[in-house]
Amino acid sequence: MMKTRRKHHPIRDTLGDRLFYAGCYLITALFMLAVLYPLVYILSASFSSAEAITSGRMWLYPVDFSLVGYKYILKYDAIWLGYRNTLLYTFAGTLINVAMTMTCAYGLSRRGMLGRRFFTMIFTFTMIFSGGMIPNYLLMKDLRLLNTVWCMLLPGAISAYNLIVAKTFIENSIPGDLLEAARIDGCSDVRFFFSIVLPLSKAILAVLLLMYAAAHWNAYFNAFLYLTDKKLYPLQIFLRQILVQSNMSADMLDPEAMAQMQTLQQILKYAVIVVSTAPMLCLYPFVQKYFRQGVMIGSIKG
Repeated sequence: MMKTRRKHHPIRDTLGDRLFYAGCYLITALFMLAVLYPLVYILSASFSSAEAITSGRMWLYPVDFSLVGYKYILKYDAIWLGYRNTLLYTFAGTLINVAMTMTCAYGLSRRGMLGRRFFTMIFTFTMIFSGGMIPNYLLMKDLRLLNTVWCMLLPGAISAYNLIVAKTFIENSIPGDLLEAARIDGCSDVRFFFSIVLPLSKAILAVLLLMYAAAHWNAYFNAFLYLTDKKLYPLQIFLRQILVQSNMSADMLDPEAMAQMQTLQQILKYAVIVVSTAPMLCLYPFVQKYFRQGVMIGSIKG
């Protein structure tokens, strides 16, 4: 007897499902607007006239297009000094962070490592407990790192959270049999790490680069504590002086601008925010395709 084939009808969404999806889309759209509108407002305000901002005529698009804020900001020597220092701290600090995190994560991912659980527990312990601000300052002082570049690079060279994510990624993505096969061919541990582990870890490397670079670019608290030499100040310290303290030195403004200080103050703040955040906003699109993949794989315990 021939069996009659049953037709498989697609499952249709119920009214409750549609209402649920509509609610999810609505909430997502509201969150997107809450995040996007301040960015658009700041960007538009930086290209608007000071009168349009103070009068409230500018709320979304630039009004009375003007580049006055950028004109004075780009003439401010401290901004370029802060840019130079921040680029140095971000580039060198990110290299140190990624190098130490990946080497440590690879060692902790090896199941045959002596004391593997103990060292993992020590790193995890630092996520909950720390010495505090005063002991850290005394440590930097005893190590003679105050007012040096190293006080911006060495503290926090390894993030325990990023270390655990990288360790889990290596354990789940690179099987132990691959190491055994490489050893049969005469591959050493160092060569295995550089020739096999790193090329197969592009996703987590992109995540670490983005996280560490963003942290260094936005860092100001270590500089606030450990630096008194203005020549070593990062960009965020100068940004804080302008935004929070409203402190703009005389070499930033010419006599005509000094007379219009109250009018220019708002537009200068918006221009400084755009100038300081633009590099990170330009960097993210190039690594965002690896970001979700690396975080999700590294967050699942295998």
